[in-house]
Amino acid sequence: MELLFNSSIFLFSGLSANDYVGFTFFIGYMAMFAASVFFFFERQTVEGKWKTSLLIAGLITMIASVHYYYMRDVWMTTGASPTQFRYIDWILTVPLMCVEFYLILKAFGAKIDLLWKMIGYSLIMLVAGYLGETAFRNQSVIWGIISTLGYAGILYEVWLGSARKLASGSNDPALQSAFKALSWFVLVGWAIYPLGYMAIETDGWLRNVIDVRNMDLIYNIGDAVNKIGFGLVIYSLAVKSK
Repeated sequence: MELLFNSSIFLFSGLSANDYVGFTFFIGYMAMFAASVFFFFERQTVEGKWKTSLLIAGLITMIASVHYYYMRDVWMTTGASPTQFRYIDWILTVPLMCVEFYLILKAFGAKIDLLWKMIGYSLIMLVAGYLGETAFRNQSVIWGIISTLGYAGILYEVWLGSARKLASGSNDPALQSAFKALSWFVLVGWAIYPLGYMAIETDGWLRNVIDVRNMDLIYNIGDAVNKIGFGLVIYSLAVKSK
């Protein structure tokens, strides 16, 4: 514990005043850790049917906070974008965010196949994106297209597919409002990730438009907003449904 504390003090003391990216790594880590504590404690105050949803919301931000702790170390030590840690985080947290759609719709007839479709689409999106950014950088466009197909599958389910139809037919204003908010997170909030992918150095379409270092800044802010915001929507729904 003392070694961990001393390491943190060393890293933070080495943060220069104009290192905005490093600053957001630190803020992202603390914000998502605090959100996890909140979700875990508030889990005890909601009805039983929402406890699993609040537990997953807390797990999402807790997993992300741990990864942000390590990503901050990588940034402070090397100044390089921690791509591998980002994808480890996303491969764990994004499918869990997809699970939330199934859980809030389960009472209104959602079948298990919706859960597996959403998880499957998310894994296609993330695994293909990882391969395009690491092992197959010279074929990043092909892998990017495959990744986009996974993202399009998620968008279809929440905007036009079975998930949308279940929410619309629920006749529950609180659920419909929460579902709409989560859908906008997926459409707008998650849009930063394909933009970042297109900014990679090899043959990304936006490589000369968006600086990769600036993408770390955008990713850090976007991750915190998306993950914490997702959980707060679920929490709000649980409270309104008491």
